[in-house]
Amino acid sequence: MNAPEPLNVLWLQSGGCGGCSMSLLCADTPDFAALLRDAGLNLLWHPSLSLESGHELLALLDDCLTGRTRLDVLCVEGAILRGPQGTGRFHLLAGTGRPMMHWVQDLAQVARHVVAVGACAAWGGPTAIGVASGRNPSEACGLQYEDEHPGGLMGPGFRAPGGLPVVNIAGCPTHPGWVIDTLAALAAQELRPEDLDSLHRPRLYADQLVHHGCTRNEYYEYKASAEKPSDLGCMMEHLGCKGTQAHADCNTRLWNGEGSCTRGGYACISCTEPGFQSPGHPFHATPKIAGIPVGLPTDMPKAWFVALASLSKSATPTRVKRNATADHVVVPPVARKTHR
Repeated sequence: MNAPEPLNVLWLQSGGCGGCSMSLLCADTPDFAALLRDAGLNLLWHPSLSLESGHELLALLDDCLTGRTRLDVLCVEGAILRGPQGTGRFHLLAGTGRPMMHWVQDLAQVARHVVAVGACAAWGGPTAIGVASGRNPSEACGLQYEDEHPGGLMGPGFRAPGGLPVVNIAGCPTHPGWVIDTLAALAAQELRPEDLDSLHRPRLYADQLVHHGCTRNEYYEYKASAEKPSDLGCMMEHLGCKGTQAHADCNTRLWNGEGSCTRGGYACISCTEPGFQSPGHPFHATPKIAGIPVGLPTDMPKAWFVALASLSKSATPTRVKRNATADHVVVPPVARKTHR
């Protein structure tokens, strides 16, 4: 039985920092090229990884558009810059005099699947800071969303020839595992519409919350909160952590095999969610109304949270309470027999 042909992947970069590509290169492997081959992927071109440039790239793009080269997956990293005044001339593809947004539109029509890599490509992300208040001078947007609003460059009704909408691998940056696993699922023909969540993110990571597996969960359960960045306690109540709301598996699929934002002492800023770049408050502070955090855990009614928090705080062990506001374990767990 012949092995299936590898998926041809074309990777373009638009308005962004290139951080998702840099993160991708941190995939847990000594041989990145072999990882792609083993996943059934053939990287046709990437702006940072490929040797071809100039006329060689333009010839490849022409081959894709005319069908001489099969285009299976179009990956776009970075927001689409539609300015000024919808012309797209803020970002021209070098050597063509043609807006990148027009290249993306044309290639998306012939690619079997279209993938937005990163928050910028998915929703506009940091490149579109100010869009919620009408200040978005570059007119940046995502491929199929503008923040949480369907639309973007391709429009809400767009479906690639393979039947899927734009697949939004959102994150700032994306975890390399999210990208490789999603592309591998496409290569294996195992990514279906039902495998995407309501915002078209792959459920392989979006069905989890950053809160899951957080090493500070004991402090969260007792509402023993950190008061400054170096404290060990839960960062939700005072320090802006949105790990109970962010759809990602950062604390169970660790970065570089060992870390995450919260494990490094940084609050989760919910970078996989639309609009995270403009929260309306400082990233390091939790907004409150009458002392109650505005951003409560996903699906938890406010009354339940208030009752649970009150009960939890009244039952907090001294060990947990003291350690929560320290930068190291001050009171260790008591040594007791765990058998009868």
